[in-house]
Amino acid sequence: MSSRCYALVPCAGVGLRAGTSGPKQYASIAGRPMVAHTLAALLDVARIDATLIVLAPADQRFERYVPWFAGARGWIARCGGTSRAASVANGLVELGRRGAREHDWVLVHDAARCLLRKDWVNRLIDACGDDAVGGLLALPLADTLKQAADGRVAKTVTRDDKWLAQTPQMFRLGMLDQALARAGDSVTDEAGAIEALGEAPLLVAGDAENVKLTWPADIALAERLLRNRWS
Repeated sequence: MSSRCYALVPCAGVGLRAGTSGPKQYASIAGRPMVAHTLAALLDVARIDATLIVLAPADQRFERYVPWFAGARGWIARCGGTSRAASVANGLVELGRRGAREHDWVLVHDAARCLLRKDWVNRLIDACGDDAVGGLLALPLADTLKQAADGRVAKTVTRDDKWLAQTPQMFRLGMLDQALARAGDSVTDEAGAIEALGEAPLLVAGDAENVKLTWPADIALAERLLRNRWS
């Protein structure tokens, strides 16, 4: 039986570190809300059957900020939890309710990675489509890595086998649902939950521009990068 691909975007947080006046996913970047850039990139990937955004139950802003996200490939659910893991788990249940099957692929992507390009997503789908586990976009660590103690360098850590995890992260719905149920809220990404099952997710080369916007400086960087793309 062939597998379908769905995208799931947890978007129930507030992003206090970004220094925005409201939830950072609605901060304006290059003339559009941050989350609008993210969703547009996912909808541009033809092999993704539908994208589900998981909002906080009390979110009353989304339709006002992103009115065009609707229809057969744009799904909205106000079932966000108190953690990223809970929001993703709730989103998996919603996908199942809408017809997704256990063997279908789910690509979980951070709303705050709004510089996403469709070719990066297609690269991940190509790499993981026949894989037994699935995988994630990631970058080999380029900088020298230091371990700290009391604000000083304790030692230099080898970077040869270190990668920076990005999103999307692509796994089968059934496996990811089981992994999150076992791992609980302690994991910070889906790959971590899959690892806790004893599986080894595939590392797929990402891109340095696929940054997660966390701090005010990140938002300024994204503004420059997006405007440069369009110039």
